[in-house]
Amino acid sequence: MLNISAIPAFSDNYIWCLADTNTGKALIVDPGQAGPVQDHLVKHGLQLDTILATHHHPDHVGGIKALMQVYPDCRVVGPADSPFKGSTHFVHPGDEVLWEGITFQVMSVPGHTLDHIAFFTDVEIAGHPALFCGDTLFVIGCGRLFEGTPGQMMESLKSLRELPGNTAVYCAHEYTLANLRFARSWLPDDSKLEAFERQCKERREAGEPTVPSILADEKQLNPFLRWDDPAVVAVAKQYCTEQGLAADSDSAIFAAIRHGKDNF
Repeated sequence: MLNISAIPAFSDNYIWCLADTNTGKALIVDPGQAGPVQDHLVKHGLQLDTILATHHHPDHVGGIKALMQVYPDCRVVGPADSPFKGSTHFVHPGDEVLWEGITFQVMSVPGHTLDHIAFFTDVEIAGHPALFCGDTLFVIGCGRLFEGTPGQMMESLKSLRELPGNTAVYCAHEYTLANLRFARSWLPDDSKLEAFERQCKERREAGEPTVPSILADEKQLNPFLRWDDPAVVAVAKQYCTEQGLAADSDSAIFAAIRHGKDNF
């Protein structure tokens, strides 16, 4: 039986723990801090044997070295072409990672960083296929473009958008309410966004995470997945006129949405 848990870290990170309760083995995704992970493993009697790293930022890989000291036989899977050199198993887009009978597909999703990858499995975890997407796709948002171009990020999100609609999106940050404030400012009459914002506020007030979300909902609600939605395009074109930006392609529309969020 597989269980998945969100381990809070820093101020708003989620480190994901996938546990096989039959074997006691655990897989951890993006451990930026070792302490919270170790506490979780000890509390639940789990043995860490695999770490998945989506990209090189310290809040995603900063805890790996300390965890390896406690679990020296742990496999660390990370992108091959990356500034982070602490992986024991380097993977490329199109590769597969096997863990406890689950096959993860390695996807290339540059934009936030150039080395960014995501891990997708169609094996149902907690009732859904699972996507571990790091800082590429957030609930009602996407990652900042620290290294890549708007076109790269749009193509990365397009590949994620094409995954099964019932996929659970396990991103790495609790940014949802801030993302919703921006989305609602652009689309104030979107009743589905309004209802979703209400739900997310109730979750946070109850101390619950808003992650994971479901991809089908993201496709309906997330402006960063709606660069070809007429409602979003109309707002983006108006924004481009005001800001003196190009609006002549899908990537230009996406760039305008990202520019709007960066300056919100």
